[in-house]
Amino acid sequence: MNYQPQSPRKYRPRIGLIGCGGITANHLAAYRDAGWDVVALCDRNESAAQKRRDEFFPAAEIFTDHHQLLARRGVDVVDIALHPAPRVAVIEAALRAGKHVLSQKPFVLDLAAGEKLVKLAAKLNRKLAVNQNGRWSPYVSYMNQVIQTGLIGEVQSVAMSLNWDHTWIAGTPFEQVRHVVLYDFAIHWFASRPCSALPPCCSRTASPR
Repeated sequence: MNYQPQSPRKYRPRIGLIGCGGITANHLAAYRDAGWDVVALCDRNESAAQKRRDEFFPAAEIFTDHHQLLARRGVDVVDIALHPAPRVAVIEAALRAGKHVLSQKPFVLDLAAGEKLVKLAAKLNRKLAVNQNGRWSPYVSYMNQVIQTGLIGEVQSVAMSLNWDHTWIAGTPFEQVRHVVLYDFAIHWFASRPCSALPPCCSRTASPR
């Protein structure tokens, strides 16, 4: 099964990260382990950006103003790891600066704002992606392919149990978010429409409305 994440054959973008909060240690470790080049880090708290730089990409340049990072030559893709409300304006600025954008999730809190950003990205011919990476994780990809190829026969139902230690949010603004696991993490797993990998009998229960 060809279930592992695929990398472009030739395209090797240079990445800038805006927002260096707690979860970005996972993002930067993944970039490093995959061999991607993070060249710039930005956070209003300069020490947070310096900490991430020293941990993962010692040669990266540090910024405290995202406009300066966006004006930097040699940044092709911007990973924007801010909270949803302030992220909207930064995504728009990044697109207008000619950058491809990876937005952390949840993408937006207002559907109209999200549609505006999607249209802007299309108009400027920039890629705009949302980091709902859980559903593309290797073990999920493998299970999807096993079902699609019929390797295990006809699937009647799927039960999934995921264990995730969310105590890392202690002392952060996430502690104040109502239903924080659903808000911040469940988008990884819940599709907005039935999963094509599942037969109809499973799809009806796999996609809560």
